[in-house]
Parts: sequence; structure tokens; C-alpha cells
Amino acid sequence: MSNPTVRVLYIDDEENNLQAFKASFRRQYEIYTAISAADGLKILNNIDIHVILADQKMPNTTGVEFFKSIINTHPDPIRILLTGYTDIEALADAINHGDIYRYITKPWNDLELHNSIKNAYDAYKAKIDLRNKITELEKTNDELNRFIYSISHELRAPLVSVIGIINLVKMENLYNSSGEYWGLIETCSNKLDYYIQKTLQYYKNTKDVPDHSEIDFNQLVGELIELHTYSDKDTTFNVKIDQATKFVGDAFRIEVIFSNLISNAIKYQKSNELNKTVNITIDVNDFEANVSINDNGLGILKEHLEKIFTQFFKSKMHHGSGLGLFIVKEALNKINGTISVSSNVEVGTTFKITIPNAK
Repeated sequence: MSNPTVRVLYIDDEENNLQAFKASFRRQYEIYTAISAADGLKILNNIDIHVILADQKMPNTTGVEFFKSIINTHPDPIRILLTGYTDIEALADAINHGDIYRYITKPWNDLELHNSIKNAYDAYKAKIDLRNKITELEKTNDELNRFIYSISHELRAPLVSVIGIINLVKMENLYNSSGEYWGLIETCSNKLDYYIQKTLQYYKNTKDVPDHSEIDFNQLVGELIELHTYSDKDTTFNVKIDQATKFVGDAFRIEVIFSNLISNAIKYQKSNELNKTVNITIDVNDFEANVSINDNGLGILKEHLEKIFTQFFKSKMHHGSGLGLFIVKEALNKINGTISVSSNVEVGTTFKITIPNAK
């Protein structure tokens, strides 16, 4: 197997140095030379260069200045600075800004320079390989997400039919005609529907670009409470919303955030609690919406508070999918919001979130 062709560009205002470099390394590398930074840029614009060597002390544009000028337009080539005098300040500045891979003093040692170019090319290959792998992983991840979304979406159709049949059985008073079987089917169907909806939320949250819609928190919270209390009439909601100004935000993600937190506040109530209560307070101003959702439910153990926003984390007390609060945190990250939690297993849990007003 033949060795890969390494293309090296050497920029120096002294013709003798260019000729000496070409004579020493023409058999190992594909050499390009330029007498000025401007000529070097022309070559870069037309040739896929792997390693660039530039002399520091050149008229008009120094080697460090040249490297800085191409860092955005030609970020891939690895840069080596040649200097015939000690310019510590310039070298330190170049290294700190990531503009050079290393520097070599002139006159150079052929073996040292050869090894430096070889190592620089290895660094170039590693950079390109890493970028390609990232691209492949992003493509694979996108395909996997689309597959999961498609499967989840298709599963909902027959599942909705099953839930519809169960409702018909209830209407015809046949729900208890077969012992516990209809109840087991309903429980399993609702649980599967819950997991599918969380999966769809996760997918849409990772893909959708944030939008900017006007949000009416009174309407949003009212609709979500009605939705989540349809099958649970035992929980009392105390809602206090102060929205005297227009609020603009990502309607989908804000709905996902509130939906998950309200659902959890209902789901994790104490079974023996006679006064199940959820308090929702929202204060909206020109800059943000400050939200507090408090319940008197089971609470969260102190050692679990730092883990609850982790994907698939489930405590022994809470038997959810482990996705709800992770989705909440990810949705808030997408819209530059924040969330904090305080909890006591004797008292309940309080979530406080802040959502920027994008109006």
C-alpha cells in the first residue's frame, strides 16, 4: 500500500529558503511554495493543503498574522511557524489562540522538520477522521430518531382503537363482566400510551426549531388541568396567574414542560392523602415568566434530587418512564430557561422554572 500524498505549503519571503526546503523534502511531500502571504493564500484557495509552514519575519504580513487571518476560512491545515529569532510574545500569542501546531527555529534541522511535518499530518488526519465520524454519528442518530418516531406514531393507531373498545365496553356496562381482564387491558394500554407519548415528545423536542408564539398562560394551564384531571377528580388545583403583559415563547416546548410537571404532580400524590393539592403560580413580566408548581405528594428523596433530570432515572418510589423530567430539562435548555427543585418526603415537591420572554 502506497503512502498517502502529503501536500505542504511553505511561505517565506526569502527565495533561497524556499529552494532549500523544496530540495530537501521534494521526495517525501508534494511541495508548494509562496514568496508572500498573499501568494500563499492563492494556493490555499485552489489546493487542498494538509500542512502549512510560514516564516514569522515577512514584510507586510508576519507568519502569526497570516495564520490568524486564515483560521476561519481554512481551519483544517495544520500550521507550523518558522522563526529565525526569538519573539516570545508573538509565539505565545499564536499558541494561546490556537493558530499554530508548533514552531521551529531557523535554520531548521531536516530530521526535526520532517518529524514535525509527519506529526502535523497525523494531526490533520485525526481532525478529519473525527469530523467524518461525527457526521456519520449525527446521520445515524437522525435515522434512529426518525425510526423511533415512525414506530411510535404507528403504534398509537391500534392502541387508540384498543382504548376506544374499552370505553365502549364501559358504556355497555360490560367492564366487570370478565373479572379483572378488562381492567388489566386498560391499565396496560394506558401505560403503553404514556410511554409512546413520552417518546414522541422526546423526538419532537430534539428536532423542532423553537418557534415564537403568543402564550396565554391562563388558557394553557386551564386546558392542561382539564386534560390531566379527566380520569382523576381527587386533586384540587389552586391557580394564580399574573399576566398583565404579552408573553412570546415556544408554544410546543412550554406546553410539554407544563404538561409533564402537572402530570407528575397528580401521579405522585399520596394514596392516603384526603386533600390532594397542587398549587400553580405564574408571574409574567416583560423579561420572563416565573413559574412555581407545588404539590403535597410523595416528595423526592434528597439523594435523588440531582438525578431526577437524568434520562431514564427512576426511583423505587416513582415508577414512570424516566423521561418526563429529562424532557422538561431539555425543553428548557432549548429555550434558555432554568429549573430548580426542592422537596421533602413529608411535605411534597416544588418546581420553580424561569422562561425568557421573547417578545
